[in-house]
Amino acid sequence: MKCILSFLIFLPLIFRSPRPTGLDSSESYRGDGQAQKEKIFVGSTPANSLIRNFLGISRTDSIDFIRWKLVLQDGQYELQCNYGIGKPNTNGFINGGKRIEWKGSFSKQQNIYQFNYSNRNLKLVELNHDLLHFINNDRHLLVGNGGWSYTLNCISPTSSNLANASTRPIDIKDSVAFEGRTPCGVPGIIPPGKLCYKLKWYIVFYSSAKTNEEGRYRLLGTGWRAQGGLRGYWNINRVNDDRIIYQLKDEQGKTFIHLLQLDEHVLIFTDVNGKLLVGDEDFSYTLNRKL
Repeated sequence: MKCILSFLIFLPLIFRSPRPTGLDSSESYRGDGQAQKEKIFVGSTPANSLIRNFLGISRTDSIDFIRWKLVLQDGQYELQCNYGIGKPNTNGFINGGKRIEWKGSFSKQQNIYQFNYSNRNLKLVELNHDLLHFINNDRHLLVGNGGWSYTLNCISPTSSNLANASTRPIDIKDSVAFEGRTPCGVPGIIPPGKLCYKLKWYIVFYSSAKTNEEGRYRLLGTGWRAQGGLRGYWNINRVNDDRIIYQLKDEQGKTFIHLLQLDEHVLIFTDVNGKLLVGDEDFSYTLNRKL
């Protein structure tokens, strides 16, 4: 008999406005003393057809990933991209890869950014003050793979627990798997002082016959390779603004992983207080559903 696991999907992106935040270290000032915020986002993503079209990259070019630097200020943006085939055992590209640089204009409606260049455009949704995520023409989050996600990270994060998303449940039968690679800052995973460049993740959620809000999981990845993975129980924690966080418990029943579901295909790590983790130029803290 098949069991049902309750998950979430992204509603058409009608979000609450973020609460005002203090000025960050990247702000500049006009002569009249009024602040004009400059925000810089970085990250590495796969290269789907929407992104290739915007960047003018042929669909026949072989690309492992694209590294982004996006500078926003006063309705204008500066874009730097480096892309190609990854060089083994480095975070760079074979022969340095190829580079793109240009400037353009952007607009923002609610929490949707649209970047324009040469009669082309590309859209990203603001998850919160620190995180942007690429979306398709239907405003659904782009889904990455086991290597990279489609999230860009602010270089001066505010460590916000805000997440500008509304959710509603969806039924998933039997089990569902999420995968990805993240920086090493997931709390409690890497012992202090131990060298770490990235963490690999593969998590399978199994539904429960008794309820749609708990079940068992199997966790494979960097921290559990030697022991053949980790098994335990997960449950849903509903927070005040209707977000749902999936909590994974260790063998002693202690919660040690917190994952906020952004939609039915994308999860993001948070800390114990619900603050969304912010990545770097190489990896984000989002996991992608294995399709």
